Amino acid sequence: MNLNGRRQSTNVDDRRGKGGKIAIGGGIGAVIIAAVMALLNGGNVGDVAQQVISTATSGQTESYTPSAQEEEFAVFAKQILASTEDVWTAEFKKMGRTYKAPTMVLFHGSVQSGCGNATSAVGPFYCSADECLYLDLDFFNEMPKSLGAGGDFAYAYVIAHEVGHHVEHLLGVLDEAHAQMAKQNETNRNKTSVRIELLADYYAGVWGYHENQMFGSLEEGDLQEAIDAAQKIGDDYLQKRARGQVYPESFTHGTSAQRMRWLKKGLQTGDLRGGDTFSPRYESL
Repeated sequence: MNLNGRRQSTNVDDRRGKGGKIAIGGGIGAVIIAAVMALLNGGNVGDVAQQVISTATSGQTESYTPSAQEEEFAVFAKQILASTEDVWTAEFKKMGRTYKAPTMVLFHGSVQSGCGNATSAVGPFYCSADECLYLDLDFFNEMPKSLGAGGDFAYAYVIAHEVGHHVEHLLGVLDEAHAQMAKQNETNRNKTSVRIELLADYYAGVWGYHENQMFGSLEEGDLQEAIDAAQKIGDDYLQKRARGQVYPESFTHGTSAQRMRWLKKGLQTGDLRGGDTFSPRYESL
């Protein structure tokens, strides 16, 4: 991506190096270990995320000084967040609505969110309770190492996906889905979760389309980076990697094919209205 001269968002709460607790044995790479352990025991990645968020910050307090590379990632993340603000402000205006931008919280090791305590092992996440997205920038270092997916547009996709959840929240989709999930059994809860995640992928694609229309920032290979990242975080891909087979009833984010398909659709159309992941039959997503 060509982001030269682009503005950085000021909707950022930088909590790195503020004496937070560091999870023992932590580091964002733990998300892959946690996922594998959960899958080997018949669980799913979504359950691990919930456990990490709700349990907390065991460990020791450490001072922390960001590396030069991490500072570069911080500038990049602020530029991408600024881009989502520009795109979604324009898209909401088309609907006669006002876009309220989320706050991006940068942290290292662990963080207190409106949804509870979380360690970096949970990966980037969005909390609708405080309308913040949370990001440990070490995740960008670990993507190529642990997932085999990297590149600036892949990293941008990660941020845009979490902002996509914020868009769902502002449109009322996320809260309605969460209300449904509270009444559902585990199987149907997982299916609703998949619909939520695929919609966020679609919105990430819509952002990418308009980002390029506004700024002409995409370069050769950028789209493939994001699509490759979507493929590497599919539930079936992770389960095959962990156990050599898949358990569709435990999917919470969608298959690689589904995630790539909805991301591509958003990237190709840029149409906010084309991302209905709730009306179609689950099997046809």
